[in-house]
Amino acid sequence: MKHIGLYFGSFNPIHVGHLIIAQHFLNNTGLQQIWFVVTPQNPFKPSSSLLNEYHRLHLVRLGIGENPALKAVDVEFHLPKPSYTSTTLAYLEEKYPQHDFSILMGSDSYQNLPNWHNASFILKQYPIYIYERPGYPVNPLPALAKDMVVLKAPLLDISASHIRALLKQNKPVTYLVPSAVEQECEKNNYYRD
Repeated sequence: MKHIGLYFGSFNPIHVGHLIIAQHFLNNTGLQQIWFVVTPQNPFKPSSSLLNEYHRLHLVRLGIGENPALKAVDVEFHLPKPSYTSTTLAYLEEKYPQHDFSILMGSDSYQNLPNWHNASFILKQYPIYIYERPGYPVNPLPALAKDMVVLKAPLLDISASHIRALLKQNKPVTYLVPSAVEQECEKNNYYRD
């Protein structure tokens, strides 16, 4: 049995901040593996700015490289859209009963959790690992989570929207994304149109 942290996101594109947070959780918790769950369509974000989901999944795989503790998963590609975390969790529990799952999220997402589909179910059934983001303090929600761990993660002011803006202007994103991700974006003119 593995204790797996599920890191949900659009990863549009994946950047070093995502990878640093994932490694920080592996180093400082009992999590044995982090699965990057690439979300085809987040119900809270417009899908018009999203790169194709299969391209984003490929970029995540490139970004992770050979790290055996990190894994890119496309589970939500095969589930109804928009993607609801509670639906994904139910599917993963059924498909992988041998694993224990927890959820990784930033404090900004945690503050929005009461608006999620089946939020009370998620809070009662799954441990939640939270990394603090500037301007989003972690205040306990009225419905207490099954288990909540708050970590001070390294804070990097890196955002996927900033990276997309740089790519659109044909500017380098060196050191903001893994080199394999930068090369793939350049080769395919991702985010330039």
